[in-house]
Amino acid sequence: MTDGGVRVLLYHVADDAAGIEAAYHEASRRLAGVPGLVSDELLRSVHAENGFVVVSSWTDLAAFDAWEQGAGHKEQTAPLRPYRDLSLARPFGVYRVAAAHRAP
Repeated sequence: MTDGGVRVLLYHVADDAAGIEAAYHEASRRLAGVPGLVSDELLRSVHAENGFVVVSSWTDLAAFDAWEQGAGHKEQTAPLRPYRDLSLARPFGVYRVAAAHRAP
């Protein structure tokens, strides 16, 4: 059974860990209260010190699409934009939850 949720992964590269962490916290502050946004996390790679991923969880694809197409999208995520991993053909991925298990 799925929760119908959507996860968005944004890939970043940063030699300045403190800088990307500050940018993440600022972007998260700006995103507070966005309809459909459930949570977000900044993950740091254990294999590449400068590799980071921001994972956001959304209630559904419609909520994510509405936010992404809205006027505030670019301003809200602006602090993280300089860290985006542009070496990738697409520095982000959008995934629909296909199956999920919850710990008892």
